[in-house]
Amino acid sequence: MLHVLGRAATVLCLATLPAWADEITISTATGESTVPANPATIAVLDIAAIDTLAALGVVPQGVPDKLYVPYLQDLAGQATVVGTLFEPDLEALATLAPDLIIAGGRSSTQVEPLSQLAPTVDMTIWEDVVGEGRARIATYGSLFDKADTAAELTASLDAKLAETKAAAAGKGKALIVQANGPKISAYGAGSRFGWIHSALGLPEAHEKLNPDTHGDSVSFEFIAEVNPDWIIVIDRAAAIGEQASASDTLNNPLVAGTTAGQKGQIVYLSSTPIYIAGGGYTSMMTTLDELLTAFVR
Repeated sequence: MLHVLGRAATVLCLATLPAWADEITISTATGESTVPANPATIAVLDIAAIDTLAALGVVPQGVPDKLYVPYLQDLAGQATVVGTLFEPDLEALATLAPDLIIAGGRSSTQVEPLSQLAPTVDMTIWEDVVGEGRARIATYGSLFDKADTAAELTASLDAKLAETKAAAAGKGKALIVQANGPKISAYGAGSRFGWIHSALGLPEAHEKLNPDTHGDSVSFEFIAEVNPDWIIVIDRAAAIGEQASASDTLNNPLVAGTTAGQKGQIVYLSSTPIYIAGGGYTSMMTTLDELLTAFVR
C-alpha cells in the first residue's frame, strides 16, 4: 500500500513540473538569460515584442489590455488580458501560468515581481532601434524554433532599409518633431526616433538635440530658423488613440514658410507603430515604407 502511495505521489509531482524540458540561452536587454526553449504558453507585455512575434507567426496567450497598433488588433480576441503596458495583473498571470513572460519598454520596471511567477526577460528596445530590433528577430527565431522565418524577415528589413536609404540620399536635411497637442518636441540622432537619421544616413537639420526620452521642447520660431528640407512628424495624441492634432498644430505660417512647407515635404508618419511598437518588425517596415514613398514621389 505504501509502495502504491509512493508511486502516486511521484506521478503527481511529475505532473506538476513544467511541460518544457529543454532550455536555451538568449540575449536580452540586460544580458544573457537562460529560459525554456520553445515555451508553449507565453505572456508578452511589450508591444514591440508582440509585433515581431506576430510577424514570426507566434501568438502569445497573454497580452496587455490595449495593443494600440491596428495591425495587431486581431490578436486581442485570441489571448487573455494580463494587465496593462505599465501594470501587470499578477492574478491573471498566475492563472495563465505562462512558461515565459516577455517584458520590455514600459513594463521593464516590473521584471523582478514578474520573475516570481515565471521566467521573465526584459526585451526593451531603446538605444539602437534597428540593431536591437534586428537582434530581437533573431532571438525570437531561435527561441521559438523559427530561425528560417527570422532570417527571411531580417533580409526583408535590410532590403527595405537599403532602398529607403538610397531614396533619401541627397534629398536634404530633416527635423523629426513630435506634436503632443499644442506642444512640440524635436528629436535628433541618439533619440528614440533617431534611427531615422542614423540608419538612413539622413542628415539632421539641427545637430546635438537632447536625446532624452521627451526630446527637446521647441517653438515654431525654432523650426523656422532651422528651416529643414523635411519635417518628419509623429503625433503622440494619435499614437495613444486620441484625436489626431499634429496637422492642426503645425498649420501656421512659420512652419509653412520652411523649405519643407514650401515643397510639401512634411511627412506625417503613422504614429502608433513608431511610438508604441518602436523596434518591432512591422513597425519598422511601416515607417520605412512611408518614408520611402515620401522620398521617391
